[in-house]
Amino acid sequence: AVSSRMIVNRKAGSITLFSFDENEGLSEHTAPYDAVVTILDGECEVWVAGTTYQMKEGDTIIFPANAPHALSAITRFKMMLTMIRE
Repeated sequence: AVSSRMIVNRKAGSITLFSFDENEGLSEHTAPYDAVVTILDGECEVWVAGTTYQMKEGDTIIFPANAPHALSAITRFKMMLTMIRE
């Protein structure tokens, strides 16, 4: 399963916590804003604009606006997504 909870939602941006079971993920998509993802626990694989990254607890990556991106859980993992709208 994939669970999420938005903890901040403002005009300038939002912060959402996600948890993923092993082998779950988010299919490729784009967003009109830059986003910062920090891995809080576990491991995942992230694809951004055709490049693959192995990520683990403590790692941070930026998803540029309009760049295709996706992710998949290697183990159960948790992440924080900060969407920057302004």
